[in-house]
Amino acid sequence: MNQNKKTHIVSILQALLVTFLWSTSFIIIKWGLIEIPPITFAGLRYLIAFICFVPFVIRPKYITEMRNLSPVQWKKLILLGLVFYTFTQGAQFMGLSLLPSVTVSLMLNFTPLIVALLGIIFLNEKPTPLQWFGSLIFILGIITYFFPISLAGSKGFGILVMFFGVLANAGSAIIGRDINRTKSISPIVVTFISMGVGASILFAVGIGMNGIPVISLKTFLFLIWLAVINTAFAFTLWNLTLRTLTAMESSIINGTMLVQIALLAWYFNDEFISLKEGVGMVIAAFGAVLVQLKRKN
Repeated sequence: MNQNKKTHIVSILQALLVTFLWSTSFIIIKWGLIEIPPITFAGLRYLIAFICFVPFVIRPKYITEMRNLSPVQWKKLILLGLVFYTFTQGAQFMGLSLLPSVTVSLMLNFTPLIVALLGIIFLNEKPTPLQWFGSLIFILGIITYFFPISLAGSKGFGILVMFFGVLANAGSAIIGRDINRTKSISPIVVTFISMGVGASILFAVGIGMNGIPVISLKTFLFLIWLAVINTAFAFTLWNLTLRTLTAMESSIINGTMLVQIALLAWYFNDEFISLKEGVGMVIAAFGAVLVQLKRKN
């Protein structure tokens, strides 16, 4: 086996590890929500992760880069932080407090479809026939999973919250693509500033709404794990794998999260999935992967 093949296999394994860590986040968040209100929990997670990035950003070249950012660039980064962290992550944590983990994960898979539609309007990016086909497959999977539709109790409100979160997530993808396609700002600076802005707002809103929570040692360790391992470490490792893996490989590996979350939620949180829901989930996951694939340039 040559070195390139070994490197490729290692990157695939690393990417699978990242998706596993991200999948466990849904379970750990569910546990943490027992003690911490959702908005406060989201703010704490990303505020700690933001602090973890400080040692990497205080290097002279990044300090200089941040000082030289134009007012327009600052506005875009602040907007990204507001939309991706404050709105998207706040909605996700809120959704997990109201809905099963798999339902939240499935709804988040709407994002590529919405991004493809928004890309037509804002970025002049036309979806390929394969992406349109994937959209239809995804919608078929969603209908299979949710049929017959029931909005009893907190489920209806939870779905509305997640629908808002999906729109915010798609909007943040468009903003992020607009920022990154010029390659004028380092990825770590984009992450650092946007995360700092969004996390600070989340935390302030959470404290304002619910006060300072009393956190047990176990939940505190959950927070540290989510921030350091599942956020700072996982995002860094995922970006490293993107240097080796193709877009198709990354999309397929990322698509396995829906199944991973379903299995983890069933094992740890007793979230039962019927045969109909399982079939709908697999169909939707397949469609979501197709939507994320683009014609090779």
